[in-house]
Amino acid sequence: MRQKIYQIDAFTNKLFGGNPAAVCILEKWLPDETMQNIAAENNLAETAFAVPIEKGYELRWFTPELEVDLCGHATLATAFVLFNFYDHNENTIRFVSPRSGELTVVKGVDGWMTMDFPTDDLDSVSNIPAINEAIGRVPLETFKGKTDYLLIYETRKDIEDLKPNFHLLDQLDCRGVIASAKGDSVDFVSRAFFPQCGIPEDPVTGSAHTTLTPYWSPRLGKTSMTAKQLSARGGNLTCEFLGDRVKISGQAVCYLIGEITI
Repeated sequence: MRQKIYQIDAFTNKLFGGNPAAVCILEKWLPDETMQNIAAENNLAETAFAVPIEKGYELRWFTPELEVDLCGHATLATAFVLFNFYDHNENTIRFVSPRSGELTVVKGVDGWMTMDFPTDDLDSVSNIPAINEAIGRVPLETFKGKTDYLLIYETRKDIEDLKPNFHLLDQLDCRGVIASAKGDSVDFVSRAFFPQCGIPEDPVTGSAHTTLTPYWSPRLGKTSMTAKQLSARGGNLTCEFLGDRVKISGQAVCYLIGEITI
């Protein structure tokens, strides 16, 4: 069979920026092994698969190595595909994730789209020597979310200068590590590392902002914030803290439309 595939740069308004994701809108689910093989063949941070259901789409995400619970940039990319190439006339798309529940994306102005995600649960923990060694710099604070650790540093330059040891990061008991500091031109900045998922450094991580937003909101005294991920490709987001939910907004552009043969 032939399956249409899209490659979308998410959290950017320019090609070759943000975080690339592949998107396949299916008529029915393919075998898990096939979807994992497609994601491995694409070799992008995530490949999203969506199937129409009553009042929306069921949505799943795969890295080159495994299926993940939540992926923001691939959700944004999937919404972009549906809004622009599948004649979705309404301004809201309802997604249902088997692992993360109901997620919505609302189309705004100037190409911005807003995702509604569950907020991560954060617990303050003591600095962890293995993480400090892997990341290469001792943080001011360390927090544990559902799947990731959040490390807080003093300045943007601290984040830019991080040179993680990915071999050591790959041995940690977590999905990944997020590093963040207060921004200058934006409210906060971050980088995110997920070698255990086959992603040494993720260009822009929507799901990480379900962790970052509840941390920064009370400390900055804001519920609406601007954010930038400081990867080589870079990405821009706006975030709104709503207690048990987080709204994360970004733009996207289409890089590729093609077909795969399965």
